[in-house]
Amino acid sequence: MPLLDSNGIRLSYERTGQGEDVLLIMGQNAAGHVWNMHQTPALNRAGYRTTTFNNRGVAPSSAPPGRYTLADMVADTRGLIEALDLGPCRIVGASLGAMIAEELAIHSPSLVRSAVLVATRPRADAVRRAQTLADRALVEQGIRLPAAYQAVDTVQKMLSPATQRDDATISTWLEIFELAAETGAEAGGQTWVETIEDRRPDLSKITAPCRVIAFTDDGVAPPHLAAETADAIPGCDFVEISGCGHLGFLERPDEVNTAILEFLDKH
Repeated sequence: MPLLDSNGIRLSYERTGQGEDVLLIMGQNAAGHVWNMHQTPALNRAGYRTTTFNNRGVAPSSAPPGRYTLADMVADTRGLIEALDLGPCRIVGASLGAMIAEELAIHSPSLVRSAVLVATRPRADAVRRAQTLADRALVEQGIRLPAAYQAVDTVQKMLSPATQRDDATISTWLEIFELAAETGAEAGGQTWVETIEDRRPDLSKITAPCRVIAFTDDGVAPPHLAAETADAIPGCDFVEISGCGHLGFLERPDEVNTAILEFLDKH
């Protein structure tokens, strides 16, 4: 993957396809190539050029020491858009990537043509707040759980009960997540990115066309919180896809791709 300088760090990125630009922003600790499983092929077939990248902390992008902020990651992404001359571009963001897209739309509206916000939330309720603080406590105390435990924990947090009930499918997911935990270093600095505070007043400043895509079984950004994001953004519409969890773009890729393309083709 090529590298570019942005906001004082090096970001790895990949561009595929031909046509108008779509930037895809992945969530916490995840590599940009996750989009290549389903979303970038669909976008390329539909006539879009896609750009994916690894956020700071995810190799081979730079992993500066310390605690990262949402502003850090937004500035990184802004620098990438400017360096590649993408703006104003369509953006698809998932989870933390959606929050980055939202902040760009608030503070750099000239760079954002439209945005699809996947598995996002504008604040943390009691359960999500407790989970975030618990995750931070593990990192702060230097505790690294066994890979097999991390795999089970990830499956239960990120995938739907329907997927978990399918023994053959879930066995494959468990193997993938365990291997990832064994071989990959988590982007610990991303753990400290602020995802708890109520961002609804700022979301009301967004002027770009937006669509929120929520997943019925999402335990990280449940539909009732995702809907609050859509309600806060003027003119934002809302799509809920059933039978999938926080990684719905991997569990139900056809439905997610249809919702993404339907929106981007209009905006």
